[in-house]
Amino acid sequence: MLRLEDVTLIQGTFHLAANATIPAGGITALMGASGSGKSTLLAAIAGFQPVTTGRILVDGTDITTLAPGDRPLSILFQDQNLFPHLSIADNVGLGLRPDLRLSQAQRQARDEVLERVGLTGMEARLPRALSGGQQSRAALARALLRGRPWLLLDEPFSALGPALRSEMLTLLRDTARDENLSVLMVTHAPEDARAVADHTAVIDDGVMAAPSPTGPLFENPPPALRAYLG
Repeated sequence: MLRLEDVTLIQGTFHLAANATIPAGGITALMGASGSGKSTLLAAIAGFQPVTTGRILVDGTDITTLAPGDRPLSILFQDQNLFPHLSIADNVGLGLRPDLRLSQAQRQARDEVLERVGLTGMEARLPRALSGGQQSRAALARALLRGRPWLLLDEPFSALGPALRSEMLTLLRDTARDENLSVLMVTHAPEDARAVADHTAVIDDGVMAAPSPTGPLFENPPPALRAYLG
């Protein structure tokens, strides 16, 4: 499990408090109004944003001061972070080695994950030759290849149209189940949370609420979620 133990994030007038446990296994959606601190909290968990106070623990291990690369997680951002001058195979291979000197076993693992996300035959293409959905698949493949137990998603599919976004959410749900991944997904779209999230947590007025089962939460939303939904 991922434990946010009395975590506070303070930047000027911005203040966010989180004291919650995010269950391992399955998908947890993190929702809240624009500017509420969803992405900031995700960056803190990933190690790109220091916490002001408190601790972040994964399975009881304190990771608060670990460098991003040493944490048991991978993160996907909105812009996918694909290198435009590298082939899709090389972009994905970076998940294993920054110098791309992959062993035969590593190349096989790369090819297998590309097949898993439906990109077989596109290994030599540059990102610009792929559709938005295919680029999202490549970014997901790179994260999967790292083999970390937690996957953080900062609205990586928000730029896609409804059909492609639905396709990627289905792929995410199926992959999380098949790979036994624990996923924390920032989203502003209630329909995305309803579609794939086992649990949902809401940030409101500078406080992150504890995750709740998604179905019952939306059936009987608390005031903060009701206000967000309109």
